[in-house]
Amino acid sequence: MNRRAFVSGLAIAAALAGLAPVPAAADGRRVALVIGNGAYRSVPALSNPPNDAGDIAAALKRLGFAVTLITNGSFDEMRRGLIAFGRNAAGADMAAVYFAGHGMEINGDNWLIPVDAELKRDTDAANEAISLQSVMLQVSSTGSLGLVILDACRNNPFAAKMSRSLATRAAASNGLGRIEPVGNVLVAYAARDGTTALDGDGRNSPFAAALLRNIESPGVEVTFMFRNVRDDVMEATRNEQQPFVYGSLSRKAIYLAGAPPAEAAKQANAAPMAAAPALSTAPVASTGAIDPALVGTWEIMVASGRGQSRWIWQILADGTYKFHAEPFRSAQSHEGTVSFANGRWTLHALKGLRNYSDGGSYEIHDNIAVITGNLGTGYWKRSVE
Repeated sequence: MNRRAFVSGLAIAAALAGLAPVPAAADGRRVALVIGNGAYRSVPALSNPPNDAGDIAAALKRLGFAVTLITNGSFDEMRRGLIAFGRNAAGADMAAVYFAGHGMEINGDNWLIPVDAELKRDTDAANEAISLQSVMLQVSSTGSLGLVILDACRNNPFAAKMSRSLATRAAASNGLGRIEPVGNVLVAYAARDGTTALDGDGRNSPFAAALLRNIESPGVEVTFMFRNVRDDVMEATRNEQQPFVYGSLSRKAIYLAGAPPAEAAKQANAAPMAAAPALSTAPVASTGAIDPALVGTWEIMVASGRGQSRWIWQILADGTYKFHAEPFRSAQSHEGTVSFANGRWTLHALKGLRNYSDGGSYEIHDNIAVITGNLGTGYWKRSVE
């Protein structure tokens, strides 16, 4: 096997074994600012944001964050809270801001709206609202992760009554505008740019409810956690609302609620060369029994030097499989035979990747498949596709 084929085979081995990312340090200082604005004075009130903020604040405290909570914050309260938070966030391992309430894009800039804002004209935003750019700046000096979570894309009554300063200027748009964070900053929108989010009829908005279900899940990397939130929100809203995450992190895996078990991490970090003989010497698998719980499409996020890539594994009831990755060039597509039965699995590639076989153990936990192979243990999520 030539060097190129060997490297490609090694990458696929990591995917099918569910290679877990290297865990991030978990003992650093964590700080958070949580704001929930519902009692707006110039427009109808929102019922859920104070509840959402209180519940998210409690979850972040359980995750080890030192949390400052502001409920129904005025412009001055939000400004002073953000300044104090920025000082605490400098040098922290993780810094997070969560905002629930009204947010809007005006002439290309995104703004978080305090409860005392009137916003009679588009030019009033600079004096009555908090810019998203300033929030991102406050979380940008952390050692591991700066996180901004915005449940602020609701239908906004400020936009309807706002006067524009010039007839040629763009009016305030629906939702928030697209952004491009830099460094180790992630920004999560409850609804992707240019669209609106639902406030919800229960205690929490659909986005906050999904976030609360997932944010404390142990062993789930932060970008994969937001994928779970996305799927939950789309299911709850019947695909009317699609959360979106902006930003690109390094290859280092980051966990809010703890890394995977130490033994899994140890196996995942085994030297690749030690596992290389498995590419040619592992026994050939034949078409066999398939555990019905495994039939379907599974996916995992894998870090690389070029960022995160999504690897998709389709397991068919007839004992065959198909594998591909997104972006396409991040791993070689291939297919072959596979068996899953009684907690054990085997695989043999027949097309797209020559002389590759693997096998190991598996467990199913709801929509998560914990799969151990030659190169480690990983957590595959059932895909909605």
